[in-house]
Parts: sequence; structure tokens; C-alpha cells
Amino acid sequence: MCFTVNVNLVKEEIEDRYSISFPGKYRYEPSYYYHAFGLPELPVICPPEKGSLRMLRWGLVPAWVKSESDAAEIRLKTFNARAESINSKPAFSSSFRSGRCIIPVRGFYEWQHTPSGKIPWYIYSGHDDILSLAGLFSEWVHTATGETVGTFTIITTEANRMMSEIHNSKKRMPAVLDRSDELRWTDLSISPAEALLLLRPATEDALKAHTISPLINRKDADKNTPDIIRPYNYGENLLFPLS
Repeated sequence: MCFTVNVNLVKEEIEDRYSISFPGKYRYEPSYYYHAFGLPELPVICPPEKGSLRMLRWGLVPAWVKSESDAAEIRLKTFNARAESINSKPAFSSSFRSGRCIIPVRGFYEWQHTPSGKIPWYIYSGHDDILSLAGLFSEWVHTATGETVGTFTIITTEANRMMSEIHNSKKRMPAVLDRSDELRWTDLSISPAEALLLLRPATEDALKAHTISPLINRKDADKNTPDIIRPYNYGENLLFPLS
């Protein structure tokens, strides 16, 4: 699962990295902490024919949803999409064929279960790069207002060795695209079978990770601060260190 991300990226970093431009109408606020249940609006790289770079809400609402109440309910269940079922699940299958996208992040957060409690970790690029998370997006027309609402989900896959030890309850991780696969993922002319092959656990050298302070768990804390990603030593309480 991947519900919490660091998108502390300025516009210029995203524009340079993906060779695209932010449309002038979009307001964008970089932040060290975005949580899916806050339904944040984040920058998303879409296929060129779909607008390239857009600001979309986290929590995918399929186009076939009929009512506002149904939309509000389903988006709380679609923050993530399992790679193994995106080709068959009704909530994701249409987007998989016509709405493949990339969510740029600086890193993401997961919690390791130990006998002493859950310990937070920060996971980021092993090569000091932006992470390109594979995603799906959809456009839903609000039945009352006629407004088109763009939403997205982050795809997850089985965990690699490092993430199996960190996210040791579910053993899942976001699908991190290799740089060489980014254009192919958003190329809607490739077959679904080819696209599925791009969704695999990250290689062992692709990511780094370290434990962070309990600050991220405090509801009253300001989490948009560098303090949230600074290494923090739990000492003997970290009973399951990375081997």
C-alpha cells in the first residue's frame, strides 16, 4: 500500500525532469507530506493526448460512477490499485487501457511492524532522482454540476527484498518505473500485456530507506518540514533492521 508521499518538488524540477510544462492555470504547492485520505491534488504526468501534466485528486473515481455519494465512497477504496488486477477490476480496467499516468514523488513513507509498535520509514531514490510511480487516472463528470473531475490511483506491486522487511505486514510497494520505461507506460499504443510487464518490484539499488521520527504519527504536527524525513535512530527498539 502507498498512502503517504513526499512531493517536495518545485515546478521547475518536474518540468525539467519530464520535459513538460505546467499549464498556467494550475496552482501547485510542494509538500514533504501528502496523505491519500486528505484527497490532495497532485501533479500527474498523463499521455500527451490527455493533457500531459495535470493536477488530479488522489482516489480514482471511474467514469461510470453515477452519483456524488457513490463517487465519495469509491474513491476511499481506490487510493491504490494492485498491478495483478488492474486489467480485470471494473474500477481500473478502463483507465488501464486509456489512462496510464505517472505520479512524480521525492519519496514515500511506510511503517514497519515490530513488537514495540509501528516504526516509520522514509523510502527514496537510490540515485538522487525523482521517483516515477506508475498510476492510472480517470475523468468523472459530476452529475449535479457537470464539472469534470480528474482523479488518480497509485499502482502497487509485490515488494522487493528491502520493502518486504520494511512493509512487513502487507509486503507491497508502489510500482516504481525505470526511467527507460516511463514513455512506454504512458504510450497508449502498446498492448495491455506489454504495459503489465513494466509493473515489477524495483531493483535492489533503485531505492534507499531510513527510519524517521515519530513526528509523522502526530496528528497535531506540521508535517511539511524537512524534519519529517531526517534519519532517526530507534536503537534497540528497531528489532527488525534491514539485513
